Amino acid sequence: SKTVPEERLRTAFAAGITQMGENKVQEAQRKSENLADLGISWSVIGHLQTNKAKNVAAFADEFQALDSLRLAEALDRRLQAAGRGLDVYVQVNSSGEPSKFGLEPADVAGFLAALPVYSSLRVRGLMTLAANTSDEARVRECFSIMRRLRDAALEAGTVGDGLLSMGMSGDFEAAIEGGSTCVRVGQAIFGARATPDSHYWPETPQTA
Repeated sequence: SKTVPEERLRTAFAAGITQMGENKVQEAQRKSENLADLGISWSVIGHLQTNKAKNVAAFADEFQALDSLRLAEALDRRLQAAGRGLDVYVQVNSSGEPSKFGLEPADVAGFLAALPVYSSLRVRGLMTLAANTSDEARVRECFSIMRRLRDAALEAGTVGDGLLSMGMSGDFEAAIEGGSTCVRVGQAIFGARATPDSHYWPETPQTA
């Protein structure tokens, strides 16, 4: 629902869309406050700096881009103070692209094993952005990597429900075939955005 005006979101809610996702914390918080009468479940999807953890802890129902223990600690501290819990997905850089945030696949098992100490975080599953390419085989391999990581984490008991958030408007069909349980399809629903993707998905990861 990023960039979509609030009046359109009210129409979408009336049509049955009850879960909406945003990348920018300020935009998400504003919409959550202005549409509070609807009872929308808000998901924050995108890199989060630790100094914004307090904002997410205040309103979000779900955070889909957890990729550092420093951020986990910041979120947990704020959530504990607010008496809230938060569903989280761990973000994985399944494509290996330097422009993407997320853990390296080899680091996922250890990271998941370290999360139980942050008791206000409810680990629901894993999230990824597939390779930005027209090569369908490469995209599908990203999804296959995620499924293997999820299955291993389920066996270890470290990934909650074992959900997989993967697939956007351009590749959601391949993602569903690959086992995705959550697709992020705002443009397929609301139409193309005027704002370029680079505004929401930074080209170069920066240390929080």
